[in-house]
Amino acid sequence: MAQWEKLRQLESVYLTQVDELYDGDAFPMDVRHYLAHWIEGQDWDRAARDHDVAMLLFQVLLENLDIQHSRFVQGGESFLLQHNIRRFKQSFQRYQEEPYNLANIIQWFLVKEKEILQNAELAEQVQLLQVQQSPMETDSQRNIERKMTDLKNKVQCMEHTVKCLEEQQDEFDFKYQTHNMEGTTNEAEKTEQMKVLQALLNRLDASRKSMLSGMGVLLDGVEELLCVLVREELVQWQRRQQKACIGAPDSTCLDQLEKWFTTEAECLFQVRKFLKKLEELMGKVTYDQDPVKKQKPALQKRVDSLLTSLLKSAFVVETQPSMPQGKGPLVLRTNLQFSVKTRFLVKFPELNHAMKVNVSMDRYRRFNVLGTSSKALNMAESMSGGMVADFRHLTLKEQKSGGGGKGIHDLSLSVTEELHIINFNTEFLLHDMSVSLETSSLPVVIISNSSQQQSAWASILWFNMLCLEPKNLLFFANCPAATWPQLGEMLSWQFLSSTTRGLESNQLDMIAHKLFGKQQSYDACNISWTKFSKENVPNTNFTFWVWFDGILFMVKSHLENLWKDGYKLFMDKTLLKKKQRGTFLLRFSESIRDGGITFSWVDYSPTGEPDVRSVQPFTKVDLGQIPFHEIIRNFQILEEENVPENPLLFLYPDTPKVEAFGKYYTEKSGADSQYIKYIKTKLVFVSKENTLEAKSPMYSDTVECEGSGPMNPRYGLAGEAFEPSTFPPSGIIGDPLPPELSPGPMFSVAMLVPDEDQNPTLQEFFNDPNMYDCVDLSDDTTFLEGALPGLSFIAPLQPCE
Repeated sequence: MAQWEKLRQLESVYLTQVDELYDGDAFPMDVRHYLAHWIEGQDWDRAARDHDVAMLLFQVLLENLDIQHSRFVQGGESFLLQHNIRRFKQSFQRYQEEPYNLANIIQWFLVKEKEILQNAELAEQVQLLQVQQSPMETDSQRNIERKMTDLKNKVQCMEHTVKCLEEQQDEFDFKYQTHNMEGTTNEAEKTEQMKVLQALLNRLDASRKSMLSGMGVLLDGVEELLCVLVREELVQWQRRQQKACIGAPDSTCLDQLEKWFTTEAECLFQVRKFLKKLEELMGKVTYDQDPVKKQKPALQKRVDSLLTSLLKSAFVVETQPSMPQGKGPLVLRTNLQFSVKTRFLVKFPELNHAMKVNVSMDRYRRFNVLGTSSKALNMAESMSGGMVADFRHLTLKEQKSGGGGKGIHDLSLSVTEELHIINFNTEFLLHDMSVSLETSSLPVVIISNSSQQQSAWASILWFNMLCLEPKNLLFFANCPAATWPQLGEMLSWQFLSSTTRGLESNQLDMIAHKLFGKQQSYDACNISWTKFSKENVPNTNFTFWVWFDGILFMVKSHLENLWKDGYKLFMDKTLLKKKQRGTFLLRFSESIRDGGITFSWVDYSPTGEPDVRSVQPFTKVDLGQIPFHEIIRNFQILEEENVPENPLLFLYPDTPKVEAFGKYYTEKSGADSQYIKYIKTKLVFVSKENTLEAKSPMYSDTVECEGSGPMNPRYGLAGEAFEPSTFPPSGIIGDPLPPELSPGPMFSVAMLVPDEDQNPTLQEFFNDPNMYDCVDLSDDTTFLEGALPGLSFIAPLQPCE
């Protein structure tokens, strides 16, 4: 297939590149089109280096143009085509002395065509390798692309129509002026000339009407496409941006919208150019009932209205306000720098550095914007070359005096429920078109202390999850409830954005179960803003959001590798009842404010009854000193015979522990472990009789031994106490117990840590006569709980007298 034919079959984006290539006067596209076969058959590279060859091809080119002109005449083609071919031939005469320059120009155009073809073929190959887009999205984009191509074609046709109209008017004007100058007195001849002039005027009038009608149809297409861009595509992008601000994996790239907005603006400016040309033609020739005089004002008003609407919609906030050290965007702290980026989606190179953007706060609040609050839109600060103003060093400072006050926020809202807007304005001025542009950020929460950040982020999550009106600053005055599908999706986004892995359906079901109880389906369940972020969970001193955010922080800080690798941490320990002995699972604590993680395992009684045991959860403080996988690796308990045993054998459902966690282990363990120095020393006393921890209706970390009744956290055997621990180095466990430590009603858990200055042996520790002076054993139910997991020893202990 000929190169020119391949070019003509490309997609619109590449056809646009071809149009731009032939936009100038160096080599007309008409000549390339009508002489395509002959042009591609010549050696232009040689002609550019050989004067004789260049002169030969130059002469043949002119002959071919004459032949093409004759074809137009014989085929009754339009006067315009005949005229253009003659004009092109005359234009080429300038290469008569240096024909190799023309050969070099033609060779350059052929090379550029090949580059466009290669880029198109490469893009097609890449597209085959990429994941296919959803059919709905692809269909939508294809529909817009089709309309864009149709619009550009209509504009090109209109441009051709304007040129034809100008030629018709020139012909009429020439003959009319000639008629007046000749001033013939022959009535018959004069009548005949007037008939000719009247026929020309009638044809000119019909052409003007036809053009004006076509322009109306063109504007109908522009308006239809504008509605799609502004009311659908831009609105969808704004919603995607809202969701992306709270962790959704939605694309917020503006390149495609910028391309569409720019094309639409170019077309509208072309229509304005056509109208200006009509006004110019009307200034030269007009008459009674001139359609241009009647219809142009309405068309001009419509074009300007459409263009104004497009330009106003094209000014957006590309990157919402955010602090580098914040939990997420849209939470700003006074006196700390934040950044924000605006973008103008009509990309005209002549506007580079010409439009200055100014920043201001909403008038209801008492904050000043400090820093560089005025910047010009430019193409240098965007990776994609978009027209942006990137404000990187802005600061909000609270006004200490003046007529501030709460204004619109004079309601019973907390500081973290008050919403504010940052405004941006600029002026568009091009081709005698002036439009004032404004846009604003999504609502931000402004805090003055880092302790407010968690609550402020909750407000941002709730607003952008539910609110479809970005300027609704009173959203929290009458805050709607969220459905569980909405909340569950948002919670999953928090994990996804922080760790690249969201929550699975079974994990979401467990959270829903905690919030709403057992339900056949949670889709109809609702949760209020108050229950989510303001009311404490029953029998606790923290809210649901504080608990969830604490878990998220723990995963991000200490458990990210386990989470990313797919380990399940939201689990129900009842799943262990039918598993083999030593099967354990990991699960988050539901009763620790800042997040905790524990593990449960199953053992079996002599009668075959399953005993599910758990340990008191480990906090972020614990995990900051000892990695969780090292705790699992070295965890041991002492049973009745004082024999150390690691009860954790298989990660649920049946993966051997070493296989599951071996890749995380450090090379050394026991006394050689690098984590020994972090382990504290502590005595823990507990009554032999089990103490049941108070249960929350929503959360419970009470340790239960299935089949044997409830047990206290960290003490897993019914009637006996044990402590989660790494087993002490060899030698310590072999030391004999002092004879005075005989079995009795109390039990001791000794957590031993080698100290850099002082490292007593276990025997010395228990032989210390003062070891019980600080312990009050008058109350058998007293226990001191909580110690970092470490070297432990459990032995029966006789109470002090």
